[in-house]
Amino acid sequence: QVQLVESGGGLVQAGGSLRLSCAASGSIFSVNYMGWYRQALGNKRDLVATITSGGSTNYGDSVKGRFTISRDNAKNTVHLEMNSLKSEDTAVYYCNADANSGGLRLRAWGQGTQVTVSS
Repeated sequence: QVQLVESGGGLVQAGGSLRLSCAASGSIFSVNYMGWYRQALGNKRDLVATITSGGSTNYGDSVKGRFTISRDNAKNTVHLEMNSLKSEDTAVYYCNADANSGGLRLRAWGQGTQVTVSS
């Protein structure tokens, strides 16, 4: 199994910054990619950013140029640096990992961390 623990959410004013972190643990052989998704109230869960073990990144259109995803492969940890935050960035942010564990390829989700941007 793979467990994900997120940290770093909170309340920030528009234009401010926050940094989210997510650590994967469990019987992990390797992690293929990690990333972040978010879900605002009443909306579907959307891609924020993903990063592969090789460092290739993919961003949702609404965060390009403002958010940066990074990863520490040795620690199976992913970070999301969020700058120039807007009220529309308010959502629950979920960490996601695609990992190989016990001979299986698994997709795991964190419990979510709330990010609230006040205008």
